[in-house]
Amino acid sequence: MSTKSSERHPDSHRTDQMAARVNRNQPGRRRTSRMALKAPIALSGEDRQKCSFTMPARATNLNRHGAAVQLNRDLLVGSVVLVRNQRGAQVSARVVAKLAPREGVLNYAIEFVEMDDKASNFWGITFPSNSN
Repeated sequence: MSTKSSERHPDSHRTDQMAARVNRNQPGRRRTSRMALKAPIALSGEDRQKCSFTMPARATNLNRHGAAVQLNRDLLVGSVVLVRNQRGAQVSARVVAKLAPREGVLNYAIEFVEMDDKASNFWGITFPSNSN
């Protein structure tokens, strides 16, 4: 009996599964439209090595439920970070995928943990409605 697949670190397998699940959900359909805007933000949380951090980052491809974020920190898919905008509003967000690096900087997809009023208005813009 081969044990090659069971020798992998358990977190790496779970991370692979979570990233694959994100990519398979409703192919070609998004909950809300993306807006090709950039916003300076601050992120706080723990990185892959469990080191606490607070640092500036850039959000891109904003949508009602989250964004892509660029920062110089290695994050773990599935971890929760605190996102703060320039107006001082803060929301919790889950790292749902590691994306291809952009401009030599690490890039992650995040989604807001709770879609309350604070999260709905976090970017300070109105998103177009998706028709079903």
